[in-house]
Amino acid sequence: MPPLLEAKNATKVFGSGQQANVALDNFSMAVSGEAPSFTSIAGESGSGKTTLARLLLGFSQPSTGEILYRGKDLWKMSGGEWLQFRKDVQAIFQDQFEVFNPFYRIDHLLTTPIGKFHLAKSKGQARAQIEEALHAVGLRPEETLGRYPHQLSGGQRQRLTIARALLLHPRLIIADEPVSMVDASLRATILESLVKLHTEFGISFLYITHDLTTAYQISDNIIVLYRGSVAEVGDVDLVIKQPQHPYSRLLISSIPEPNVDHRWGEEQALPGTEVKLRSNHSCRFADRCPFVMPMCTESVPPLYRTDDSRAAACFLYKDAPSISGDDMDQVLSGKATAASGG
Repeated sequence: MPPLLEAKNATKVFGSGQQANVALDNFSMAVSGEAPSFTSIAGESGSGKTTLARLLLGFSQPSTGEILYRGKDLWKMSGGEWLQFRKDVQAIFQDQFEVFNPFYRIDHLLTTPIGKFHLAKSKGQARAQIEEALHAVGLRPEETLGRYPHQLSGGQRQRLTIARALLLHPRLIIADEPVSMVDASLRATILESLVKLHTEFGISFLYITHDLTTAYQISDNIIVLYRGSVAEVGDVDLVIKQPQHPYSRLLISSIPEPNVDHRWGEEQALPGTEVKLRSNHSCRFADRCPFVMPMCTESVPPLYRTDDSRAAACFLYKDAPSISGDDMDQVLSGKATAASGG
């Protein structure tokens, strides 16, 4: 059975010629339609996280490669297949106000998908479904329905977008920085709602974030992106506690510690390295890496599988077997694979 959603060698380029910007480079991964998974996509601004989300949601078409839903190219599907895709794959966005029309009461956000996807046979049944979804994300219908978006807090609005997604009983939710625009006091509540949907409703998540702390708290696996390419991928405990790629180490060292005597990031600082890069034929991190070698400026490192549940795209591990991007989902599941030698 094909995966629920799959990226196969997906590349997205903005602009052309000397102005071309490769936002995502030859990216592959798959989300199973069977066992639910919770995977974080992490990296700094400009790493390609949101570009990946837009490709997977069908908002943008890849320059090369494919995005497949149940084995079919998104951009070659029929209207009926698109409708089913929209039901199975839902999104939660960073800015809640992009979802709401300020001229409508928030009820409109919830009744619209029920009507479009014919989820209820009567107004009473629709009301019951809405109340169930609101309760699932910690909202009281009597305190929420009938109000306008500006009358709710940021945390309430974000939980409403989660409830809207839940109404469709999706197989996968792609959450793009869902807690970056709410107060710190509300983040735990929203993240708890996401975990609840994953564990109780069997929904898979792709959690896109720059915040490694929340990624560690709620996800099982993590993919670290740098300049549109995968730097490291694997079990979240391994990657966060024992990062192997120099860029992953830099990200981890940027997390503040609750210790006033600790000088934040000093021992892990990665100074710029004066090397001449050969455009896209080099490791993208070479100009910042303290471990740069001649081969780093001459070719792009493949993913080296350093153990069953982890791979890193770094020539420091060139003695480990290399894998293709198509095998990345096997790393995420911890399955052994017959990888080729590096």
